[in-house]
Amino acid sequence: MSQGNEYVPPKVWTWEKASGGTFASTNRPIAGPTHDKELPVGNHPFQLYSMGTPNGVKATVMFEELLALGYKDAEYDAWLIRIGEGDQFGSGFVEINPNSKIPALLDHSTTPATRVFESGAILLYLAERFGEFLPDSLAVRTEALNWLFWQMGSAPFLGGGFGHFYAYAPEKLEYPINRYAMETKRQLDVLDRRLAESKYLAGDEYTIADIANWAWYGQLVLGRLYDAAEFLQVQEYTHVLRWAKQIDERPAVTRGRMVNRTFGELEMQLHERHDASDFELKTQDKLDNQN
Repeated sequence: MSQGNEYVPPKVWTWEKASGGTFASTNRPIAGPTHDKELPVGNHPFQLYSMGTPNGVKATVMFEELLALGYKDAEYDAWLIRIGEGDQFGSGFVEINPNSKIPALLDHSTTPATRVFESGAILLYLAERFGEFLPDSLAVRTEALNWLFWQMGSAPFLGGGFGHFYAYAPEKLEYPINRYAMETKRQLDVLDRRLAESKYLAGDEYTIADIANWAWYGQLVLGRLYDAAEFLQVQEYTHVLRWAKQIDERPAVTRGRMVNRTFGELEMQLHERHDASDFELKTQDKLDNQN
């Protein structure tokens, strides 16, 4: 299929102009900080620097699940990193994550503080730190890690592929939208086939694999990503929908979705979190109504 004025790549690519689209102002072909900016530090050992995107939601849901189990030492300070404004390129953030992507975590309970970057690494770190949401059984643990790493490798085709060209690119192009819509639907079918035979991704137990995948694919089928539910006909994936709705009903998931969130309905936003009372003051009525 033709897109009209066909692009002919030069022999050597050079960065001459912004690529356009929603995040054009923060895209560049080099790493490292663009400005000096220290990160704030709160009173808790865990300092999370993030935003309420799907990758950010993984970390905050995990923290809220641990707190729901009664782990007081899982209290954390969540600081908002506005990725559209380039906060992730500040020197303090780059020191934690040289890749300049959210979420990034510092654990001050160790000396020196331990940095953890990449959302999957954060989930695994916290699971091992507290001994929760990662089964002891070698077989089940391995299955959970299979699906955790499946998500880490697959979601870029959903977000950076489908999401970018369908929702964020400066113009709609048939070829990339078709290419990544096909891949996104294939991935949903992979999940649907697994969840047809299993309550959760690793078996009967809710694990970090579910937290990671739900943040992307669960929210996609619930109509929260890219306004693409009808386009992708997500109702076809009945087992993914069952699983997504079941996880969505967990109070810790509701709370985790709110943290560092700057978009959507106001009652689901909590730009920064520094104490459990942040939720008690803002969301108790909402949570009570869900139960």
